[in-house]
Amino acid sequence: MTLAGRGFETVAERPPQPAATEVLDFLADRPLVALTGAGCSTDSGIPDYRGPGSPARTPMTYQEFVSGPEAQQRYWARSHLGWSRMRTAEPNAGHHALARIDPALLVTQNVDGLHERAGSRRVVALHGRIADVVCLACRAVTARSALQQRLTELNPGFAERHLAADVRPDGDVELEDTSGFVVAGCQDCGGVLKPHVVFFGENVPADRVERCYAAVDALTGCDGALLVAGSSLTVMSGFRFVRRAAKAGTPVVVVNRGETRGDDLATYRLHAGTSEFLTALDLRRAPHAS
Repeated sequence: MTLAGRGFETVAERPPQPAATEVLDFLADRPLVALTGAGCSTDSGIPDYRGPGSPARTPMTYQEFVSGPEAQQRYWARSHLGWSRMRTAEPNAGHHALARIDPALLVTQNVDGLHERAGSRRVVALHGRIADVVCLACRAVTARSALQQRLTELNPGFAERHLAADVRPDGDVELEDTSGFVVAGCQDCGGVLKPHVVFFGENVPADRVERCYAAVDALTGCDGALLVAGSSLTVMSGFRFVRRAAKAGTPVVVVNRGETRGDDLATYRLHAGTSEFLTALDLRRAPHAS
């Protein structure tokens, strides 16, 4: 099967891009740090924010969430529906291929936990994981599955009445009327519960950022490369690592359907699906398969 047959794009309107085989050869023997975004999870049925054809979405900010009970009711009603569907998503071929490739560090902007479930060992979830919940008062961290059960008991029939709501990439759904939804508080102190993820308007914890910087910096001494897969790099939380690598002269390879903020900094820029590309890269790097 040719690479084109595996799903690699050829789009006449775009500027000429390197052949996929050239990019695969370039990455075949290099140490890698991988940076992934929502495009890695679309083949698992989780939509992305900014991919081709994605509708405009405005996620709730941290400042809005902490503004009061009305915003929290709106968030948890939507998230209750979205989580019931997101938690059934399974890792796709790209997640599994990246787990076998086993980069020096896998930095993900996704909160779905699919890289970990696929078996990736060295993962920094920049924005946290939607499977955890934190109390804003006592800071206790608990499992989202336990909260889901409490919300189901407090809101009987709510999920069944809204089966048609569209899921969004951050784990909630499109839903206008959330009146009447009962929100659960912390079982330890009664405080406000929030998903243990970084909302827009919050900062990524400094220790996560420093670990990622260290891994990117280490690439300069070993002829390594930074591989960006499935991210538009619109938000600074991921784009900063591309800038860091490019400034140090470390090659940056961007694989994404659609334009990205890092295109001008990329050594190679390939318009391709991440599942197809990562599967091909896994085969190309395959001493682990012998």
